[in-house]
Amino acid sequence: MRLLILGGTWFLGRTVAEQAIAAGWQVTTFSRGRSGHDVPGAEAVRGDRQEPSDIARLAEAGPWDAVVDASGQIPAVVAASAQALRPRAARYVYLSTVNAYQGWPDEPLTDDSPVYEPAPEEIAARVGSAEGMAPAVEYGALKATCELAARQRFGDDCLILRPGVVLGPYEYVGRLPWWLNRMSRGGQVLAAGDPRRPIQPVDVRDLAVFILRAAERGLSGAMNVTAPIGHSTYGEMLAACREVTGGTAELIWVEDHWLSDQDVTPWTEIPLWRATAGAWSVSSARAEAAGLSCRPLRDTVADTWAWMQQEEPMAHERADEIGIDPAKEQRLLDAWFQRSGTGREHLGS
Repeated sequence: MRLLILGGTWFLGRTVAEQAIAAGWQVTTFSRGRSGHDVPGAEAVRGDRQEPSDIARLAEAGPWDAVVDASGQIPAVVAASAQALRPRAARYVYLSTVNAYQGWPDEPLTDDSPVYEPAPEEIAARVGSAEGMAPAVEYGALKATCELAARQRFGDDCLILRPGVVLGPYEYVGRLPWWLNRMSRGGQVLAAGDPRRPIQPVDVRDLAVFILRAAERGLSGAMNVTAPIGHSTYGEMLAACREVTGGTAELIWVEDHWLSDQDVTPWTEIPLWRATAGAWSVSSARAEAAGLSCRPLRDTVADTWAWMQQEEPMAHERADEIGIDPAKEQRLLDAWFQRSGTGREHLGS
């Protein structure tokens, strides 16, 4: 198999490249080369996919059995990339997101849940362009529009994958790394909601294996890629973070509604905490039927911590938004203890 990865140096793209090379595939990655890590064994082609001449030059390096688009965020850019590569690639795998669904995170989702209507063409074309801040477009609508752009060029040779939360080594968003760093500092840690709440993040390596399997088998259509519903719990994830970092942290579980009343931002200030009905209720029935297999979440936690001891997670603006300020965390803990009227020594877990 000859594989082209649009990206291929960060998180998912890097992992796909590593997995493909380990399987004996010929891998080409296309990136600007300003950040990330080139994977040994891959042919690294430099260029900017927003530059038509760079994409045209890339197309000349084909053909490929499959293209994995792990970096497409702008509809016009995805459309141009797919158009240029269509004559040189047998199939196209576009990595979308569950954010493309109208109901996420408020409603349970299936592979057939309705996605956003495509963003108006005149708006979508300007997003990310030199015209700057075009009228705001919902992120989910942009991704749905990117999906449409890929399907229009590749038809039945296109596969749309919609992952939920992706965790594991090389993560740059910073959710799991934040929790691991917080646990490593020890002390009393603010833990949100019910520790029994089911969660279903997918390990980046399991997602990568599935992408390659789907490309090799020629799967098409659209499907979600998450761990099974109920795969793990929020409490088990935080307990694993505490365990692998030395076990000195003390988890203080605080009620959802009280935290919401304290102006705490879910998902960012307290990573991966969200009490809505659909946040962790995404069916991946099609992917499971096609062979998706998910490792225990504790393995993801342990391997991410091991990676963090060897390599500094890449700086990214999204990671800057993750995590609660230590002073605010302490104020909330103090207020919670005062509200409960119970001594601090009786509230940890």
